Amino acid sequence: MKLIKNLNFKKILSLFLKQEGTPFFNAKGVAVGVFCGCFPFFGFQTLLGLFLARVAKGNLFLAAIGTWISNPFTYVPLYFFNYKVGSFLLRNPTDIVLDKNLLIEELWEQGRVFSLKLILGSALVGLLLASISGMIIFLLYKLKIKKRVL
Repeated sequence: MKLIKNLNFKKILSLFLKQEGTPFFNAKGVAVGVFCGCFPFFGFQTLLGLFLARVAKGNLFLAAIGTWISNPFTYVPLYFFNYKVGSFLLRNPTDIVLDKNLLIEELWEQGRVFSLKLILGSALVGLLLASISGMIIFLLYKLKIKKRVL
């Protein structure tokens, strides 16, 4: 079983490293994809990642792959963490108060506050993870080029 996991990791890594382009071009693609993958826009993350990678002149394939940072296994922990980060930044408690006597206007206001916390946290976490993943990919491609020259 462990051998199969290692083979899958090696396959994925070789797929990444077979991409053409400069290290910066490929790193931009991954970074943009990871950034878009941190937002809770289910179904649109890949489209947004491809659009932004095109605008940033990054690798489209790697951008699409980068959006997979959010998947059915990571949705809950990633978005919960993003929400907590957004709550911290807004200096708001993370509790949502739902009461059966809550007025419709108050419910809408709580929805707006919840969305703001989630989007703000997603943007910050996305920037951080995009920077880290972009640097890792950049260094991997630089190492690949260096090995090819030697």
